[in-house]
Amino acid sequence: MVEGDALESADLRSRLETSPRARVRGMANEEEPSHSLDDERPGVPRRLAETTTVVPLARRSRRGWKSRLRRIILAVIGLFAALVLAGLGYELSLPSVANAPALVAAIVRAHKGEVGRLPVPVKLGEAVVAVEDEHFYGNVLLNVLDGAARAGLTALHTSGDPGGSTIAQQLAKQLYAVGSGFGTTLEEVGLGLKLSVSYSRPTVLEMYLNAVYYGNGYWGYVKAARGYFGVGPNQLNWAEAAMLAGLPQAPSSYDPLLHLALAKQRQGQVLDQLVANHILTAAQADAAYQAPLPHIVDQRATE
Repeated sequence: MVEGDALESADLRSRLETSPRARVRGMANEEEPSHSLDDERPGVPRRLAETTTVVPLARRSRRGWKSRLRRIILAVIGLFAALVLAGLGYELSLPSVANAPALVAAIVRAHKGEVGRLPVPVKLGEAVVAVEDEHFYGNVLLNVLDGAARAGLTALHTSGDPGGSTIAQQLAKQLYAVGSGFGTTLEEVGLGLKLSVSYSRPTVLEMYLNAVYYGNGYWGYVKAARGYFGVGPNQLNWAEAAMLAGLPQAPSSYDPLLHLALAKQRQGQVLDQLVANHILTAAQADAAYQAPLPHIVDQRATE
């Protein structure tokens, strides 16, 4: 009896283990991989978590910064190219400066003057550059941009005519510009650039010295040198060259025959600039300021 019960129990266990539900449960246990709690990511399916690579935050920030920088650089390059094209178009719309030497000669002869020729007198040339445009002999483009910036700022802060800021721009104003205000200043900048790239620096300076007014009826540096000091331009000393160089800014106000004190004040400013540009020493500038001006003194005495 006991042996029969044992056989029946073994048979029952065998049937249970081979039942369909047991087989399914066994297959599920075999297919389910073992994993620890460390592999789980909250809110992320296990299969997605196994295939997703997490990019560090610092690396993503660097990639975003580089992308923004590239966009900024491309935008700046595009803006610069547009400005260059606009500037070239504006330059092409301005009149030619090929007739500049003829216009200068016409101005001088109309006032019964004598046209000066190259080379420019050394002392007078140095004095004019020092007080009017100390970067004149530097890079042409930088000189024009610097002058344009200064002229633009002056035009924005004054209601009248701001005048040219570089020698080339002042020459352009003397030869071509008409009117006043910011539009005229812009035209002077463009024509000044044309003059700067069309002629050598000594030629631009020589045309400027010939075309400007020095007061007392003197147009051109040749007539002014002889009229004020009784000598040719190449015989001017530093005292005379500094005084002559300062006159074009306000020729009537600085006329040494009528306003010698103001002319001496302006002469001092020019000499200071010559010292600042290392053309003269302080001692040489002091000596030039104290030097007599006999021809002017004699003319003032006879008036």
